[in-house]
Amino acid sequence: MRQKISSGSKWEDIVGYSRAVKVGNIIEVAGTTAMDGDTVVGRNDVYAQTVFILQKIELVLIQLGSSLNDVVRTRMFVTNIADWELVGNAHGEFFKTIKPVSSMIEISSLINDDLLIEIEVTAIIEN
Repeated sequence: MRQKISSGSKWEDIVGYSRAVKVGNIIEVAGTTAMDGDTVVGRNDVYAQTVFILQKIELVLIQLGSSLNDVVRTRMFVTNIADWELVGNAHGEFFKTIKPVSSMIEISSLINDDLLIEIEVTAIIEN
């Protein structure tokens, strides 16, 4: 069974994607940014953006009957790799004991110049 979660963004239909998809016991959460509606949360603050994003991801996992404890992989796309420690500290606050595999990759830009990071996660619900 395939279960999809929508953010309600008009872009989901235009681009053809879901906020998150659960198939069986696997959940994939799409790239998540620090957008709250049309507002960027934590403008010029990658730490605040990371915390906000991980909180958003946690909420969608809960909607799908999961939690951060089920996360097995995180992918962090940052616009400035020099911010790795700030991003890492925020990530560690959520995953210090869970310790999923993780990637942090520098990219040239995101869809909005005020966005400093985008995060994707994969979760597997253990039975």
